Amino acid sequence: MALLADTAGRHSFKVPLAATESLQVETSGAGPPVVLIPGLFGSEFGFRKLVPLLNSAGYRTIVVEPLGIGSSARPQRADYSLTAQADRIAGVLDSLGIRQTFVIAHSLGGAEAFRLAYRRPDLVRGLISLEGGPTEAAITPAFKRALRFAPWIKLFGGIKLVRKKIRTMLLASSGDSTWVTDDVVLGYTAGAARSLDATLKAYLAMANSREPEKLWPHLAEIRCPVRLVLGGARHEGDVGADEVRLLQRTVRAFALDSVAGAGHFLYEEQPEAVVAVLGRLQASTPRRL
Repeated sequence: MALLADTAGRHSFKVPLAATESLQVETSGAGPPVVLIPGLFGSEFGFRKLVPLLNSAGYRTIVVEPLGIGSSARPQRADYSLTAQADRIAGVLDSLGIRQTFVIAHSLGGAEAFRLAYRRPDLVRGLISLEGGPTEAAITPAFKRALRFAPWIKLFGGIKLVRKKIRTMLLASSGDSTWVTDDVVLGYTAGAARSLDATLKAYLAMANSREPEKLWPHLAEIRCPVRLVLGGARHEGDVGADEVRLLQRTVRAFALDSVAGAGHFLYEEQPEAVVAVLGRLQASTPRRL
């Protein structure tokens, strides 16, 4: 475990899980643990507003970037299935000695968190999925089609083109898009900028990954309470109505919440609302012995 930074109680390091696989982790604060899992285009940078609020509220935060995301390793030959990603997150928590943690996951990270909750119930005390449904595949069909053009990205603009596309996506996904600035776009694309080739190859590997089992038959096995939080504004990237009904029908302790005026990136637009959801979840969730 290599420590990379230690600033004002914040620790950033990589946790090696296999010869070519290591996950970037950032911890800060003290108190009940809260694990944060970013989505496909996220990173610890995306939680820069939420983490200080959680620390101030008395939580210890642990941001875990899945393989191929943020500053984590991007091996071309790896299992990028959502199940494998969930198992890697479990491996990180095991290495840190964390049990009975709250999990806040965004978008695709929610699909990994649902798998973590049923595969390792000892690790998860409560789950908040921000705009993340019970997805059965790592990459949507539309994104998979777009990846066919990945070999041309460097030729037709490279990282500048990636940043342009990310900016467009962030704007379309927001209720209040004033948070999308040049510096934010740079932050969201920092990992890709360090190794564009490796990033594109990792995305291709995600698109071609195969899940060892379906998620939906196991949703009823989730023992912890689950809160799905959706942005109330019209935006791209919303969770489908069928996925919401599936969760309502199968998860034992499920609740649906929404944040008025917010879009897909709830933790960017209204991080205080996320902290409030966690506070209500903790108050209603006794720690299991």
